[in-house]
Amino acid sequence: MKLNAFFSQRALFTVAELDRFLAGRGAGNPSTRKSLLTYHRNRGRVLQVRRGLYATVPEGADPAAYPVDPYLVAAKLAADAVLAYHTALEYHGKAHSVYTKFQYFSASKSLPLKFQSNEYARVSVPRSLLAKGKEMFGVVERRQSGVEIRVTNLERTLVDALDRPDLTGSWEEIWRSLESVEFFDLDQVVEYALILDNATTAAKVGFFLESHKGTLMAEDRHLKPLRKRRPRQPHYLMRGKRKGCRWVKEWNLMIPEEILEKSWEEVL
Repeated sequence: MKLNAFFSQRALFTVAELDRFLAGRGAGNPSTRKSLLTYHRNRGRVLQVRRGLYATVPEGADPAAYPVDPYLVAAKLAADAVLAYHTALEYHGKAHSVYTKFQYFSASKSLPLKFQSNEYARVSVPRSLLAKGKEMFGVVERRQSGVEIRVTNLERTLVDALDRPDLTGSWEEIWRSLESVEFFDLDQVVEYALILDNATTAAKVGFFLESHKGTLMAEDRHLKPLRKRRPRQPHYLMRGKRKGCRWVKEWNLMIPEEILEKSWEEVL
């Protein structure tokens, strides 16, 4: 059976998707699928990403050198995968730097993957979102090369980046990336920050918005609910990094001096 029509519609596919295609054409026997995959792998038409997941290779391309789109890979590593953190910033074209590590949210456990020159890691969905049924808050859907991609929008990504800076990069990377975004729906930013139900995160978001009050047009109605949620005791912007910080009373946060002074701007 020729699979050109199937391959032309999908840059990546799962075994389950291939099974459904074959079953629709009266060839649902697993042995048929196995023999077809073996045949096309030997021809260099498909490339195994991991067990149960394959990439299609254009006719005439060298499968050993063909670069598979990493965003598509991340999007297919779990049925509920959502590109997040620095990966979301890169997908939206707002990351200051290009990384070879890709992160995605998923409620299903999945082992880390190394494929071609990239690494992929699953991040568990925050418990507060699961408890409130808000896992898909601020998630947008795109279709690219026949693959459905879910990715956090810029509003949710802003909050997630500040909530988990360890998954987003250095403070310079985070600040420069977020500052490259011309517009945020601040009502949605605040709503999501409060849904996460984390006092430190609410204060971080409040501090960032207040620091960019002019460019982001942050008003007191945006800052007030975040200010009410700030921690009662001073908290560090990032756990484990306590040196070189100053207390910002307004948000009860210990802020690294490199952020307060934007020390990276001094480097020409």
